[in-house]
Amino acid sequence: MEYHINHRSFNISEPRINERIRVPEVRLVGPAGEQVGIVRIDDALRLAAESDLDLVEVAPQAKPPVCKLMDFGKYKYEAAVKAREARKNQTNTVLKEIRFRLKIDTHDYETKRGHALRFLGAGDKVKAMIQFRGREQQRPEMGIRLLQRFADDVAEVGVVESSPRIDGRNMVMVVGPLKNKAEAKAEARRASQRAEAKAENEAKATGGGRIDVSGDDQAPLTQSLADLLPEGFAITTEPEIEAPAEVEAPAAAAPEAEALSRKRRRRKLPAGKPPRRKLLQRKPPPRQHP
Repeated sequence: MEYHINHRSFNISEPRINERIRVPEVRLVGPAGEQVGIVRIDDALRLAAESDLDLVEVAPQAKPPVCKLMDFGKYKYEAAVKAREARKNQTNTVLKEIRFRLKIDTHDYETKRGHALRFLGAGDKVKAMIQFRGREQQRPEMGIRLLQRFADDVAEVGVVESSPRIDGRNMVMVVGPLKNKAEAKAEARRASQRAEAKAENEAKATGGGRIDVSGDDQAPLTQSLADLLPEGFAITTEPEIEAPAEVEAPAAAAPEAEALSRKRRRRKLPAGKPPRRKLLQRKPPPRQHP
């Protein structure tokens, strides 16, 4: 709810500042937290104007009210930042449900137990439920034994908050985490930071997998290649100059070969295949109808 007085809007939940403080005297606190004492409201407003600060009522229920000299705009900004950080770090616990059968297989039980361990490690609660069918409802002690086994398997990360109870055709037990969600997130964040730091340290210790030979004349080699080279093996960076090959004079081709090659190029025949003569195709005589 907002009120408009002297063309200035303010929220009723905000503290009173400056001229809005309607008391004859206040207990004044300085900008650094020092106690000034009980002063008149006019003197407190004069001190606030001289120090270019605001007079903010921080304890209106006290006798007399407590006021502090501060920058009200900066105070509101810091309060908004704190509230935003608090909402960001706020976590809601989620209730995860895991269902069992009374005749569950070992592999299925191990899979569901792994899911429960992951949920509890993340700070969520787990609701273990056993579904009874037919005559299984007459053997509730078997369900209690199964839930007790489940509670013992997840005891390292969770604790039983609700003991097994019958709910219609089901038997329900609630297991809560040992760490809340905020602590689980903080621990996971610290673990990831430690893993990143360890990887960086290992990369620095190995030097990127290379040997620094910048002061030598040899080309840089990787450690794996240097280990495979024999002792005393030297690598020269100067390229070898090969002797020019002797150019042989082309032999004179026979005129028959030249004519054959021209004919092959003209007909686009592959090398080594003799040209085929074009055969005249004779048309069959027209068929005479009787």
